[in-house]
Amino acid sequence: MDTATPRDAARPTFRDATGDDVPALVALVESAYRGDSSRAGWTTEADILQGQRTDEQGVREVIDAPGSRLLAVERDDKLIACCQLEHRGAAAYFGMFAVRPGLQGGGLGKLIIAEAERIAKESWGVTEMHMTVISVRDDLIAWYERRGYRRTGQLTPFPYGDERFGVPQRDDLAFELLTKDI
Repeated sequence: MDTATPRDAARPTFRDATGDDVPALVALVESAYRGDSSRAGWTTEADILQGQRTDEQGVREVIDAPGSRLLAVERDDKLIACCQLEHRGAAAYFGMFAVRPGLQGGGLGKLIIAEAERIAKESWGVTEMHMTVISVRDDLIAWYERRGYRRTGQLTPFPYGDERFGVPQRDDLAFELLTKDI
């Protein structure tokens, strides 16, 4: 078996999400990062954040924002992943990346991030991809580093007290900017 291909060999399809997708996208993001369901994958934040990761309003804002795309990733007409792309001058921002927990660890994430980089470059002519990751997520940061992303040391404080982003379980959270030339 080629380790570069996901466990399920059917190639996923990518499309721009619509308002009709919002409830399913919220459920997908929540399942990948929060609560017991997230523990089936390796991207869980359940030990550092409780509460919600996103909500319908936040997802709608990403879909509707100018210069923003929320990609719905499907296989056999089922939503299996998503990611946000936002045009920011010479760079694109990559965020809201979620893969269904039972499909994590099989190469799907690598395929999706590569496709997102290709789409951003072709759509907007950007030369760099940016993202922010919670700085204590060493395993996740290492995964991005293996995909060519670099830590910048640029930190943004976590929005403590704003439960739209979750309820922190520790007091040392911040977002670190990671970048990659594409």
